[in-house]
Amino acid sequence: MAAVVTSMGAYAWAQGDPGAPVNLFPYSDAQAVARGAQLYTENCAACHGASLEGQADWRIRNENGRMPAPPHDETGHTWHHPDIQLFQIVKYGTAALVGNGYQSDMAAFGDMLSDRQILEVMAYIKSTWPKDIIERHNAMNAAVAAQ
Repeated sequence: MAAVVTSMGAYAWAQGDPGAPVNLFPYSDAQAVARGAQLYTENCAACHGASLEGQADWRIRNENGRMPAPPHDETGHTWHHPDIQLFQIVKYGTAALVGNGYQSDMAAFGDMLSDRQILEVMAYIKSTWPKDIIERHNAMNAAVAAQ
């Protein structure tokens, strides 16, 4: 990928910058996907599952009131969000994006993973989706870009 997302760029996206880039995840790049798979195993699989299956009963709040980790395969809702939002969730954590005291077990990985590494993790995840889901996700990204 020629350009790596910068922290300033991510900040601009969070502020609703209409020029925010889309289709960020290099899911067609076999090397990026392989690196992302390894990073996913090391950083994400403990909660989201080795096979992207998420935690059991992921739609029902835990005893602590927080939502379990959702699946990242086609049965989950990951693909319902544009690239920029997914990038921000991984980099800053869900609670930071939702605000208003929202609590989540989804940690911010911005201090642990580089922007490129986050993009590669997401590339791995996206590369596992069926073609029709990828096409729907790409169409959503295009709609975000058109706004």
